[in-house]
Amino acid sequence: MKKIIFYTVISFYTLTNTFSQDMITKKSSEDIKAKVIEVTTTEIKYKKFDDISGPLFTILKSDVLMIRYENGTKDIFNEVQNTITANVSSSEMSIRGEQDAITNYKGKSSGAGWTATTTILTSPVLGLIPAIACSSTEPSDQNLNYKDSELMKNNDYNKAYTKQAHKTKKKKVWTNFGVGSGVWLLLILLL
Repeated sequence: MKKIIFYTVISFYTLTNTFSQDMITKKSSEDIKAKVIEVTTTEIKYKKFDDISGPLFTILKSDVLMIRYENGTKDIFNEVQNTITANVSSSEMSIRGEQDAITNYKGKSSGAGWTATTTILTSPVLGLIPAIACSSTEPSDQNLNYKDSELMKNNDYNKAYTKQAHKTKKKKVWTNFGVGSGVWLLLILLL
């Protein structure tokens, strides 16, 4: 009799623990135990189940296959991104591309660090070489850090995103060149 009660309690605990959270299934087959807070037309906002009082996370709907809610219902997401972008004007897509680039592109691997290092270790004149070389090239596709590859297929969005990312890269490179020149000048004056 004790075994029956024990197994009943264990089964009940397992069932309540398994179904007491929402489950976000990504297209990469990764499951996220979460409490879904909001589902918008493009994003899903959630809190991690093991840290409900923690930060709010956001994931693109285009990266999600399905959400299984704690009450047993499901939301299944299909490839509807193309229909969303088809109904949006080219100027709106351009604006969104610029905004997304400002949010997502941080200038990773832009050459800004090497520009500052070269300028400090040699001189601002020699530091111009990497500054000009790095700022004249657009960021490579792998460094753009865009969140939605479907949006990048839209020509207006892609051009605006890439153009804004290039502006950010130039700004970062030339800022680091200026900092490197200032440090070089300070070192010359102190030594």
